[in-house]
Amino acid sequence: MTDLGAPVGNLGFGPPPRDPVPSERGPGRRRTRRDPLAAPSSALAHAGAFGAKAAGPALAVTYLSLLVLLPVAALITNAFSHGWSTFWAAVTQPEAVAALELTLVLALIVAVVNSVAGLAIAFVLVRDDFRGKAFVSALIDLPFALPTIVAGLTLLALYGASSPFHLDLAGTRLGIAAALLFVTLPFCVRSVQPVLAELDAEIEDAAASLGATRRQVLRRILLPALLPSVLAGAGLAFARAIGEFGSVVLISGNLPFKTEVASSWIFSLSQSDDLPAASAVSIVLVLIALVVLVAIGWVRRRFDVAETI
Repeated sequence: MTDLGAPVGNLGFGPPPRDPVPSERGPGRRRTRRDPLAAPSSALAHAGAFGAKAAGPALAVTYLSLLVLLPVAALITNAFSHGWSTFWAAVTQPEAVAALELTLVLALIVAVVNSVAGLAIAFVLVRDDFRGKAFVSALIDLPFALPTIVAGLTLLALYGASSPFHLDLAGTRLGIAAALLFVTLPFCVRSVQPVLAELDAEIEDAAASLGATRRQVLRRILLPALLPSVLAGAGLAFARAIGEFGSVVLISGNLPFKTEVASSWIFSLSQSDDLPAASAVSIVLVLIALVVLVAIGWVRRRFDVAETI
């Protein structure tokens, strides 16, 4: 007999019963509800991530182009504005050749001297503890912060006609070398110092315990490990020296065929409104510096030398 109090749905007249809620369904009957906004939002997220990744390199390339590539392109255009013959005549005239030769020779000598001095100073800073060590370390970086014209004026006061040491280097090649040594020393020290700090001192102790002398430890263990960083510092010092102007312009005297370096000759040409010739000599310096920097990059990649400068 039918129960009159039963719900209408149980009598067969109401709507069919609904499926169980998802939590009550079997594992094979679960249904996923798709959100129509999920796909567009995911695409926008991927597009935004791609745009963020591309924005960084694009900004870097744009900034580099404005500061480096465009000026270099303008320099090349100006150097060859009157043709190859004019360019070649500008870089082969006797005064330009003399200035370039003096610049390259002094830069090479300074790079070698500062490589040895920088290696010794790096040893002192890494292996020794003494009072005033932090001051000495900060003093090495002074040429980075000091304007080069101030450095030239300081050297002129120390080694000029009124030198307190009675050592007059003004108007001499030794004076130019002293100025270049001053501005390039930090490159040689800071290239070697972190590599030396990472060397394991136990290897040196083991070699000494086996009877190796300090000279043998230096020649067979330390120098082979430090040679790539020494070469990198020497290359940076050489590249800086060939284009130095501020620190040498006062102490050199700019005597043609005697103490006139390439940067001073370029300045003289620009003051004479001979910009194509000045650009031509500048291109030579740029090419030399570029070759040196490429070689430094190869040495660093080949021997895994950290870029500390």
